[in-house]
Amino acid sequence: MKRRAFIKKNGTLTLLAPFSSLPIASFEPSNNKIEINKPEWLKQMISNNDLSLHNILLRFVGDKSAITYGAVLDGNEMATAHSITSFLKTGICALISPESEFYNDEKLREKLALSCHFFLGLQNEDGTIDLVSTNFHSTPDTGFIVKWLAPVWRLLAHSEVSQKQLILDPLKKFLIHAGEALKIGGIHTPNHRWVVSSALAELYKIKPDEAYRLRAEEWLSEQIDLDEDGQFEEKSSYIYSSLSDRVLISIARVFNKPELLDYVAKNLKMNLYYLHPNGEIVTEASGRQDNSRIGTLENYYYPFRYMALKTGDGQFATACKLIEETCFRKTTGFLYYFLEDPSLWEELPASKALPVNYAKEFRNSNLIRVRRGDYDASILSGSTVFFTFHKKELALQGMRFASAFFGKGQFSADSYKVENGKYILFRELTGPYYQPFPKENIPGDGVWSKMPRSQRNQSEVQKLYSTVTIQEVAKGFSIDIAITGTDNVPVALELIFRPGGSFSGTVPHEGMKETVFLKDGMGKYSGNGASIMFGPGLYQHKWVNIRGALPKMDAPTAFLTGTTPFHHSIKIS
Repeated sequence: MKRRAFIKKNGTLTLLAPFSSLPIASFEPSNNKIEINKPEWLKQMISNNDLSLHNILLRFVGDKSAITYGAVLDGNEMATAHSITSFLKTGICALISPESEFYNDEKLREKLALSCHFFLGLQNEDGTIDLVSTNFHSTPDTGFIVKWLAPVWRLLAHSEVSQKQLILDPLKKFLIHAGEALKIGGIHTPNHRWVVSSALAELYKIKPDEAYRLRAEEWLSEQIDLDEDGQFEEKSSYIYSSLSDRVLISIARVFNKPELLDYVAKNLKMNLYYLHPNGEIVTEASGRQDNSRIGTLENYYYPFRYMALKTGDGQFATACKLIEETCFRKTTGFLYYFLEDPSLWEELPASKALPVNYAKEFRNSNLIRVRRGDYDASILSGSTVFFTFHKKELALQGMRFASAFFGKGQFSADSYKVENGKYILFRELTGPYYQPFPKENIPGDGVWSKMPRSQRNQSEVQKLYSTVTIQEVAKGFSIDIAITGTDNVPVALELIFRPGGSFSGTVPHEGMKETVFLKDGMGKYSGNGASIMFGPGLYQHKWVNIRGALPKMDAPTAFLTGTTPFHHSIKIS
C-alpha cells in the first residue's frame, strides 16, 4: 500500500519519540564461512538482544484484519518508521546469529518480511520518512534509519539464513530510495551533517554510487564542530557527542578519511574527565535534551573499543571495562557493530588507570570539573544549577538559588573566573522603573504596545549583585554566596538530592513532599551506606516558591532561606 493511501485510509499517524541513538556498522563481513568463536561478552550481547526482541514482538501486529497488519507499534500504539526499524534491526541481528534462540527462525523471518513491506508504505515519495513527533519528510531522520538498517542488511546478505530475499529485497528498495533523498536533503542540527554523511557511507558499501561520496564531502567541507576542549558544538555528552564519535568512525573507514579519527580520540579523552565515581557521565553542560539527565557510558562502547584496538590506548580499554561493569545491558542496541566486524572481538590492550584526581576547566562549555578519588564536583556558569557533588552511592544533583527581584532572580552566572584556587561566579541584575513616554512620540490612541519601554527613560533603577565563590576544603567544598545591591529581597537556596536517601538534622516543610528546611547546624542526606553532609543552615522565612524562580524539582530538596544583603557559606562533604 502506498504511504499516502495508507494515511488517507487510516487517519493521521501520531508520534514516536526517537529511540536512543544507535550506531553504524564498520567492516563488510568476510565471505569466508569458517566460524570464528565469538567472545563471551559478545555472546552475552546476543542473549540480551534476544530479550529485547521478545519485548518488541509483543507489539507486532499479527491480526490480518488490522490496517497495521505486519507493523510493530510504538508505546503510543502507533505504527511508525522508527518502531518498525527497531524490530528490523533487533530481529535481523537475532536471525543471523547462531548463538541466538531465533537463529534462522521461520516465524521470525516471516514477521520481518511482513514488516519490511509495511515499512515501504511509510516511506514518502521523495525517499524520506517522518519522525511523526516533530519532523516530516525528514532527511536527517531518514539518515538515522539508513545508518541503522544498512549494516543489518549487509549482515543478512552475507548470512546462511534461508529465504532471506523476502527481507533483503524490500529492505534494499527502501535503502536505495532513501539514498536519493540523502543526496539532496537538508538538516537541522550540527550532528545531522555527520549522521547523513555516515548513512551515505553505509549505503556506499551496498551500492558504490559516487554521488553518495560527493554529498558527504559537501557536508564534511564545513569542518568538524569540535572545540579546543574536545567537545562537539551541542555539548550533548550523553546522546549526541557519542553519536558523532560513532558516525565519524563510519565515515573515516568507508571514505578513507583517517584524520576524522583524531576528532573521535580527542572527544573520548575529554570524556574521561566527565566521569562520576559511579561511572555516570556529566550532562549538566549539554545544550540538548540530555541536559541534567542521568546518563551512563553505553553509547560510547563502540568508539572506545574501536579506538582502543586502533591506537592501543590503555585508558580507552579501561573505559570499555567500566562500561561492561556498570551498564553493559544498555549496549545491546549496538550489537550489529560487533557482528559485522570481527576485528572488534580481539582482546583489548592493557588497561591504564583513568584520571581520578584533577581540577580541570572546560571553558568552551562553561564547566569546571574537580575529581578527588571517591567524590567529584561540577561547577557551571550559564546554568541555573551551578554546583553538583557526587559520591559513588549518593548525589547532590544540584544547587541553585533565586531571589524575588522583579521576577527574574533565578541565579545563572553570566561570567566566571578562576583565581587562587577559587571558582568565582557572577551575575548582575537591574530592575528599573519607567518614565512617561516622550510627549512628541505619543501615538494618541492609547495602545500600550505602541509606546515601548525602550523609548522611555528609566528611573529608580534597582540592582542586584550575586557572587558565588567555591573552593575545596577537606573532603569537600565550601560555597560562599553573597547577594547585595538592593536590600530586603527574599532569597531561597535549594540543595537538590537524588532520590533514594533520607534527611536528618532538618525540619520538614509543612506543605510540600520531599522538602525540608535546614534551619541551623549541619544536615545529612544518607542512603546506600553513605552520606553527604551540608550546612550550616539558615532560616529567615518559609517562602520557597519564589516569584520568578524555577519550580521545585521532583526530588528530595533542602532549603535555606534569607533576605538581602545575603551572605552565607555552606560546606558540602
